[in-house]
Amino acid sequence: MKVIDGKAAAAALREKFKQDAAGLGARLDVVLVGDNAASTVYVRNKEKACGDVGIVSRVHRLPTATTEAAVVDLVRGLSADREVDGILVQLPLPKGISERVVIEAIAPEKDVDGLTAVNAGRLLLGAQGHVPCTPLGVMHLIETTGVAIAGKRAVVVGRSNLVGKPVAQLLQRADATVTVCHSKTIELAVEIARAEIVVAAIGRPEFVHGDWIRTGAVVIDVGINRLEDGRLVGDVAFDRAAERAGWITPVPGGVGPMTVAMLLSNTLAAARARR
Repeated sequence: MKVIDGKAAAAALREKFKQDAAGLGARLDVVLVGDNAASTVYVRNKEKACGDVGIVSRVHRLPTATTEAAVVDLVRGLSADREVDGILVQLPLPKGISERVVIEAIAPEKDVDGLTAVNAGRLLLGAQGHVPCTPLGVMHLIETTGVAIAGKRAVVVGRSNLVGKPVAQLLQRADATVTVCHSKTIELAVEIARAEIVVAAIGRPEFVHGDWIRTGAVVIDVGINRLEDGRLVGDVAFDRAAERAGWITPVPGGVGPMTVAMLLSNTLAAARARR
């Protein structure tokens, strides 16, 4: 078994991005509504990452009581601003504000999170567009193993718009045979045991038993869950899975750093396209 080092992979990409960003003047605007503690930390990390590679980052911090109309107006204004290359709306939004309404206010070419219906449709059709950052990171980590994706059986556990659905599309695009599973899948263990590539993104701590993993499989654990004792664990029971897997991502230190790296990649791509 080999542990896939997401921190090292992300660091290597950031070094490349420093060169890509030089002289480009790329700008990312982040919209943060409310005082969700986790969101505040995520935004701070994104600000730092942008600064490290030379992307201008501006954060628009709005109080929890901000109306949906006000958030939409801000996003539409940023979409029309010729100085802005990328827009990211930090989720979740406070109750009473529709995430879908706000996301659809982002101009697709500035939607560096790849969440608008236009970009989701482009991904489905195999057309050019921004792809959600975490799925892009998942694909990069698989590629770092050197394992060929084409022809492999892949199982994606989870069907969210943010991870499950787009990563399944990317795996299909790479010529894998993909099965999308979820909490109601009958004989989930059997489906996973057949897979040479497993992507777990269901948001439940250690939901995927280590004994279900096929010997030698590539296991990408997108989940990050905090237990009552304070420990962070993924969606896969790591210790037992690591005994069977050929490659596996740790939690933390696996997919997380790659998500931020791919946000930088999408922002630079948007800046190049605009210029």
